Amino acid sequence: MRVLVVKMSSLGDVIHTLPAITDAARALPHCRFDWVVEEAFAEIPGWHPAVDRVIPIALRRWRKHPLRDFTGAEWRQCRQALRKNHYDAVIDAQGLLKSALVARLVKAPVFGMDKDSVREPIASRGYHHKIAVSRELHAVERIRLLFARALNYALPEEPGDYGVRQYLKLAKDDLPPSLLFFHGTARAEKLWPEHHWQALATQAGRAGFGVWLPWGSEEERLRAERIENECASARVLPKLDLLGLASMLLEVDGAVAVDTGLAHLAAALDVPTVSLYGPTDTRLIGAYGRNQVHIQSPVGVSDTTEPAAMMTSITPDMAWAGLQSALSADSRS
Repeated sequence: MRVLVVKMSSLGDVIHTLPAITDAARALPHCRFDWVVEEAFAEIPGWHPAVDRVIPIALRRWRKHPLRDFTGAEWRQCRQALRKNHYDAVIDAQGLLKSALVARLVKAPVFGMDKDSVREPIASRGYHHKIAVSRELHAVERIRLLFARALNYALPEEPGDYGVRQYLKLAKDDLPPSLLFFHGTARAEKLWPEHHWQALATQAGRAGFGVWLPWGSEEERLRAERIENECASARVLPKLDLLGLASMLLEVDGAVAVDTGLAHLAAALDVPTVSLYGPTDTRLIGAYGRNQVHIQSPVGVSDTTEPAAMMTSITPDMAWAGLQSALSADSRS
């Protein structure tokens, strides 16, 4: 049996799909998967041993020049790749109109959530089989349930397993005690104040931890350098791809993160992590897995008209206490 998974973006959403792949592979050992994913996140699906082929797609880039790119060679090659193999089923795990349209390019039964469950109700019109999934479940559990009902196996009772940590064969550097600080995020209202990061890095240094500061954009690099300049224990990393960040995560003792896809990467690798949240509903989309601690802003959405105040209200002492809790619960073998 061969199944095509359509889950194209973003980083956290792609990672959220991995436990469903693990469930299906254990319930149906003969089942193999191919996966359509945005080119920026194409590394992730290939880390799972049940995924045979990753089909990169570039909708984010192509839509900037639609008349050119949706009639060009890359689009034709993508369509050919989608139609190369025979599939017994296609599962749209994203639930958007764009993902439903991609799923329908394949000549196979398409499964997705029904109009009351899916993120964009119009997407359900593209599915041959529409599945009801509660909106009150965490995103990981919603996708696990979708796969179980689509492929007709019993949903496991135990928490989801991302299934990638043990298959990432990465070189060990034997770092001294250290932490990763994921300080960057795409949305300004989810940023934690820079002076809070500096205070937390100083506290970590006093406790004997080095602090590593990754970055992706120029803005994040400059922030990391300012934190480094204020804290003797902090060091800015070179720019790393996702595999490089995964390698670092497997080396460090723990991580601190704002609401970013990299927090979900840490969760997928069972790294003790404290994640800092403002308006995010952590019940539904918080970092999922072992060794994870969520700190929700004590300032609620109804308490302020300034979203940044929610993140500012999370103090460095609160983050440090959460990190201690995550580290003490470390269940990695």
